[in-house]
Amino acid sequence: MNIAIVGTGYVGLVSGTCFAEMGANVTCVDVDKQKIEDLQQGRVPIYEPGLDEMVLRNFREERLKFTTDLSSCLDDVEIVFSAVGTPPDEDGSADLKYVLEVARTIGAHMNKYVLVVTKSTVPVGTANKVKAVIQDELDKRKVNIDFDVASNPEFLKEGTAIKDFMSPDRVVVGVESERAKDLMSKLYRPFLLNNFRVIFTDIPSAEMIKYAANSMLATRISFMNDIANLCELVGADVNMVRKGIGSDSRIGNKFLYPGCGYGGSCFPKDVKALIKTAEKKGYSMRVLKAVEEVNECQKSILFEKLQRYFNNDLKGRTIAIWGLSFKPETDDMREATSLVMIKHLLDNGCKLKVYDPVAMEECKRRVGDILEYAPDMYDAVLDADALILLTEWKQFRIPSWGVIKKAMKQPLVFDGRNIYDAQELEGIGFVYHCIGR
Repeated sequence: MNIAIVGTGYVGLVSGTCFAEMGANVTCVDVDKQKIEDLQQGRVPIYEPGLDEMVLRNFREERLKFTTDLSSCLDDVEIVFSAVGTPPDEDGSADLKYVLEVARTIGAHMNKYVLVVTKSTVPVGTANKVKAVIQDELDKRKVNIDFDVASNPEFLKEGTAIKDFMSPDRVVVGVESERAKDLMSKLYRPFLLNNFRVIFTDIPSAEMIKYAANSMLATRISFMNDIANLCELVGADVNMVRKGIGSDSRIGNKFLYPGCGYGGSCFPKDVKALIKTAEKKGYSMRVLKAVEEVNECQKSILFEKLQRYFNNDLKGRTIAIWGLSFKPETDDMREATSLVMIKHLLDNGCKLKVYDPVAMEECKRRVGDILEYAPDMYDAVLDADALILLTEWKQFRIPSWGVIKKAMKQPLVFDGRNIYDAQELEGIGFVYHCIGR
């Protein structure tokens, strides 16, 4: 089966590579010439465990191709996936200019039936806009060519994206014709053979499912952060509370971990977009507005604890930060808590020493050389007045506390992900602060 995927960002490249791994012939398209040249030379532009090897293997076996010219492959493919970016507009709504530009190109150059599938996270109603743009281009050309649109939202988690794609909880496909359903069934047949759930819906429902899923997960995180902050005030331990409520089968234990706020390319953007979609319909998403407010406040909670500890006197202090990416197993710093923390600390005259296993170059690109980038986690804490953990990378989980205590000016730890044992650290002389205790 021949398909094209437009956009070689996180979603497009992972999806295209995994479809190729399942036997499809995939052409990945991007307007960024340098990115395409890099991919053709075997250089993968994003960090995702296992992706490099899979890209190289499928490229070598000629199931995966890369080009900058979408029009050149339209005659050869049955399905075109649109996986371009939908960044938040100034008002928080999703910016659809790239999605609609893909539709415009397809309409201007297609010569036979094609199924156009939106893979990007887009607001409800986007498929209708895509359909209208394609039809408008066909009308300009005065040709009558059948086509269909569909919605196939992605549910990939950075760090485990390949596993998520190859062994999905569910595949959601929104269609409006039997022809489109048959094509998508054919493409996803390997998943059906393995008894993974492929859920067919109408298109608006498919578009809404993605936003609703991410918003629900964001809600659970902000709820637990709110509970954690209250636990500190009343003397409860949020870890015990989390275990207690998570044992209820109606609630479950997923996404009940308190911390210093969520970030990334999905949750913040999708919550904002769903709020804006509702506003355009005259409805207020009151719960999600609170979710967003709690999360923004939570990103500053460790800084506020640090300020209180030093009686608002942070000028000239050396602060070590472990973890810069918004979560482990990625170099993505979009909406990361580290960016908020770094700004607060720099604004208050601190010297910063930072370390992350993979996100150092991304941090340099975003923040520049005003920070000291440590070669390893132990060098980062040398002569530090405090250590702040923001990302729970595995290598941070069982550090040599004896070495760290000797290296620091004072043994002070702020744990933004609650991964350390308070009794252990306090027992060897550390002052330990976490979330919700």
